Parts: sequence; structure tokens; C-alpha cells
Amino acid sequence: MIDEILTATITLFAVIDILGSLPIIIDLRKKVNHIHSEKIAIIALLLMVSFQYIGEGLLGIFGVDIQSFAIVGAIIIFLIALEMLLNVEIFKNHPDEKKANQAIVPIAFPLIAGAGSMTTIVSLKTDYSDLAITIAIFINLLLVYVVLKMTKKIERILGPGGVSILRKVFAIILLGIAVNMFKTNVI
Repeated sequence: MIDEILTATITLFAVIDILGSLPIIIDLRKKVNHIHSEKIAIIALLLMVSFQYIGEGLLGIFGVDIQSFAIVGAIIIFLIALEMLLNVEIFKNHPDEKKANQAIVPIAFPLIAGAGSMTTIVSLKTDYSDLAITIAIFINLLLVYVVLKMTKKIERILGPGGVSILRKVFAIILLGIAVNMFKTNVI
């Protein structure tokens, strides 16, 4: 059981890639001033565990397959990467929403609990027990929470130049991930 938990945790950690998402998170925090780490982690946890048990069936009810779901995630990631790379605002802030709550959606979904994570969870179900996967999800969301809480410290260590360089590099990487997700799921 420990082997299952460890393997599932490492697999999800690689797919979630919270450290690679730092430039996006730092950018969003600048836009909204504060990120609710607890809410983001809890929402992502609920999304991932719910998807583990009912996701594939729920998507089927709406006539959406996993590939279509992955394409939607790829498009959202692509647009976020364009924002980072070109310094433009594609996702406009709604004036009636509180600024801090605006960061929940792009971070909780699709960055953390996105198409890649959801597809991985479904794939893990073929080899690992539900309990092992649930524990792996929980461990990963605990790590996500810690990273979200430390974002300001990480930004201070990197400095404005380091954040800018990291932002551009990861924007290009995100573009590549989005294109690959799209290409993989269209064929």
C-alpha cells in the first residue's frame, strides 16, 4: 500500500507541477493582491477526489469524453501562457467579483485540478486502490497549500528580474504543454 501511495503521489506531483506554476501564481497574486491558499487547496482537493469517483461518468452524461476535457484544459493553459508571455490580459476581471476570489478558478482549475490531473487520476485507477489515490491527492494538495503560502517569500528570493525571466520561460513551457495536450487529444 505504501508503494502505491508513493508512486501515485509522485505521479500526481509531476503532473500538477506546482513549482512550475509559480510564475502564473505570482502573476495572479499581483493582479488580485491576495490568494486564498486554503480555498484553492480545498476546492482543488474536492474537484480531484470527486473526479476520481464520478468524473468519467459525469462527463459521459454531458457527452464529453476525457479527450475533449483535456482539450478544454489545453486551451485555458494556452491562453494563460499567452498572457504571461505577451503581458496582455485575456481573462478580464469582473467588477462584481471580489479580487481575491478571482484567482481561485485559474489556480484550482485548470492549473492544479486540470485536465492533466484528472486524466492521470482516471489512469491511476487501473493500477492502484482508491484509498492510495485519495491519499496521494491529499498529500499533493498539502504540498500545493505550502507552496501557495510561501509564494511571497519565493518571489522575494527570486527578485523582480528572476520572476520576469521565470515567467517568460514557463510561459513558453506552458505553451508547449498546451499544444502537446491539444495535439495528443485531437488525434
